Amino acid sequence: MASSSSLTTGRRTGSKLKSMKLLEVLNALEEEESGQSREEIFIAPPNNASGDFTDEDSGDEDGRQGTHLPGNVLHAFVVPEDSGSGEDEDELQLQPAMKKQKAVVEPPRVWTKRDIRPDFTSWTASDPHMEDLKSQELSPVGLFELFFDEGTINFIVNETNRYAWQKNVNLGLTAQELKCVLGILILSGYISYPRRRMFWETSPDSHHHLVADAIRRDRFELIFSYLHFADNSELDESDRFAKVRPLIVRMNYNFQKHAPLEEFYSFGESMCEYFGHRGSKHLPAGKPVRLGYKIWCGTTSRGYLVWFEPSQGTLFTKPDRGLDLGGSMVVKFVDALQTRGCLPYHIFFDKVFTSVKLMSILRKKGVKATGTVREYRTERCPLKDPKELKRMKRGSFDYKVDESEEIIVCRWHDSSVVNICSNAVGIEPAGLTNHHSGAAKTQAQVHQPSLLRLYQEKVGGVGRMDQNIAKYKVKIRGMKWYSSFIGYVIDAALNNAWQLHRICCHDAQVDLLAFRRYVACVYLESNADTSSQGRRSRRLETESRFDMIGHWIIHQDKRTRCALCHSQTNTRCEKCQKGVHAKCFRAYHIR
Repeated sequence: MASSSSLTTGRRTGSKLKSMKLLEVLNALEEEESGQSREEIFIAPPNNASGDFTDEDSGDEDGRQGTHLPGNVLHAFVVPEDSGSGEDEDELQLQPAMKKQKAVVEPPRVWTKRDIRPDFTSWTASDPHMEDLKSQELSPVGLFELFFDEGTINFIVNETNRYAWQKNVNLGLTAQELKCVLGILILSGYISYPRRRMFWETSPDSHHHLVADAIRRDRFELIFSYLHFADNSELDESDRFAKVRPLIVRMNYNFQKHAPLEEFYSFGESMCEYFGHRGSKHLPAGKPVRLGYKIWCGTTSRGYLVWFEPSQGTLFTKPDRGLDLGGSMVVKFVDALQTRGCLPYHIFFDKVFTSVKLMSILRKKGVKATGTVREYRTERCPLKDPKELKRMKRGSFDYKVDESEEIIVCRWHDSSVVNICSNAVGIEPAGLTNHHSGAAKTQAQVHQPSLLRLYQEKVGGVGRMDQNIAKYKVKIRGMKWYSSFIGYVIDAALNNAWQLHRICCHDAQVDLLAFRRYVACVYLESNADTSSQGRRSRRLETESRFDMIGHWIIHQDKRTRCALCHSQTNTRCEKCQKGVHAKCFRAYHIR
């Protein structure tokens, strides 16, 4: 982004938001001392995100520079790592709908040196829905369509056609064409060109016949430019994500409906990268500045996304009383989990979210929780001073328990001093962990409390999901502010489908790349435009039939003739869309 291009940025200065240029923001971040609280940039939708203007493309991705983007489309916010505190009076003053209220003084907690005695019931829940999915033996496409199901596809088709009609364009989008568009977006995650139009070029170094044979270039561009997810006449002006809110609601419902029922879950922040034209020369050298939409995510320990909500900051999201914004999002995630039953779930999160108050609220809801915690959020728990603990041998720790609510706070010394809090797990049984000394190049075993060991094992779910999404994320994007968010939702659905594949399919598991390739190929081949019959369709059939990639035999309701032996069959190849017996399946796909 050129230095002359300005973004509306939010930095607390008293009770005002200071408008700064992007280069000024980056320079301010560069001046931060290492070791101080980390700051990041995240993009918020424009103030008029529900207005009609934001539906318009700001320019073609190949022909415009970032400086040509309207200033009211981009809004960046610089926030510290523990942003969103509901106790920040300055930030509360910025919310016009909120009146300043007197803080409720709570009685001091009584801390005792003993281990925790939790009273939660043990985990005994079974998951009949997952057993049903295993019995169905769904293909990768079948698993992906658990989330982008027929209802969701038809909804997007209807809203896109409605929006095009409002613009006096008779688009006539069909579900078949939308699946072709989705297939191209998925394919762009592992095959990308500098310009998306190169997929259709006849040049031998770039032409991609799978894409070119599925849908015409101009038709794809037209559909992609009118892709829409909400009725403009029914938008909530107080919701900055109103343009994509119906899609968020549908995805959250489908994600929770098919989520594995597990005891352990992770909660954290994910970042949906913003694809703006910004020159790397304006970024601080060696500074991990991230630019994009911040998304609150609740996942299983293996990385299945159960619930998500894009962040709008405390200006648009009112935190629960007594909690900061992050803690309020944890409570919302727990409420979503408990729609499947009030079970003793165990949630793990880091110091951005943890507080003794949050642990107390979750305990009253019957939910276990463990997380690292900042010292000022421990409600004056009288632990050993960090400097004193550092003088002791590695593995030393101190701990106290709140007598009234059975909440433990532990301070442990390893490479650094770590504070951790839990309402469910205590010190015992303490174990040993390996500590690597970089200077001496040796390994030694140090003592480790039980709650720290369990935390390290289970907290990484959001990170695993981020890692999976980042590998082959959708590369094609438009200039609308929510275009990259749509790619994020598609990637999250593919990640979830692959996680279910790993659980349900033990004999023929494939890795994430092969899984995405299968979905993309089936969508492009099965939904290709067949208006031009002849050489093109015959070539497509011949090449895909013998490629030995992603052929699955599935049941079909209507009996057809087998493509090999020509007798009646009720099974077919999902990729080839040809009836074929199980006994003929291998022979049909070998030259």
